[in-house]
Amino acid sequence: MTKVLIHGVPETAHIWGPLQTALASQGVEDLVVLHPPGFGAPTPEGWMATPANYVAWLAEELGGIEGPIDLLGHDWGAGYVYGLVAERPKMIRSWAADVAGLLHPDYEWHEAAKAWQTPGEGEGAIDFMLAISNDDRAAAYADLGLPPEIAAPMAAGFDAEMGRCILELYRAAVQPIPTEMGNQLAAAERRPGLVIDPTADAYVSPELAAPVADRLGAKVLTLEGEGHWWMVSAPEAAAKGLADFWKSL
Repeated sequence: MTKVLIHGVPETAHIWGPLQTALASQGVEDLVVLHPPGFGAPTPEGWMATPANYVAWLAEELGGIEGPIDLLGHDWGAGYVYGLVAERPKMIRSWAADVAGLLHPDYEWHEAAKAWQTPGEGEGAIDFMLAISNDDRAAAYADLGLPPEIAAPMAAGFDAEMGRCILELYRAAVQPIPTEMGNQLAAAERRPGLVIDPTADAYVSPELAAPVADRLGAKVLTLEGEGHWWMVSAPEAAAKGLADFWKSL
């Protein structure tokens, strides 16, 4: 069984390092780490960074991977997972993803997202991140809870093309688009699912995770007191929960 991992925004695949190590200790080593266009991989010519295009990209990537596939997504990577499962559930054996509250009708985008979605303000925020040094960008990532060995390469990966993709992606995903995705996913053919719920995630209210999981018929892996980058702060607990889920299938 192949485990496929997809990260989010504004990130690179470096966030998966601690979890990959922890999964190996659980005997899970058949991992494929994907790099979404603009976030650790070059963008194709004329690339439009919309949710639909990222879901189509993910489907194409999965088509070249030997299955059965267990799909794991974080942040916007979770959004691509939800979109893929809503449209093409037969491509995978199971899914696991965080930020499930994104699919809840009561969800409101976090403050950074609202800034990126606002013309002028979003460009200003991106320009500021591009203008500061790599060291200062790394310090900003570290302030969000990432250790230096992950913050530094992520900061180095933040470039103008990533900034463009961030703005296009968030502006193509204003409400009610996330809610509509949740409705589509709830109506789709079921695949075994696991909602990862770090209860101190500052970007998605943890109170929304359980209702979404219940609606989707998914299990819940609660990571008490962990934040948005649970795969870095609690890799052992996350790896055990994921490995137990996959073994149960």
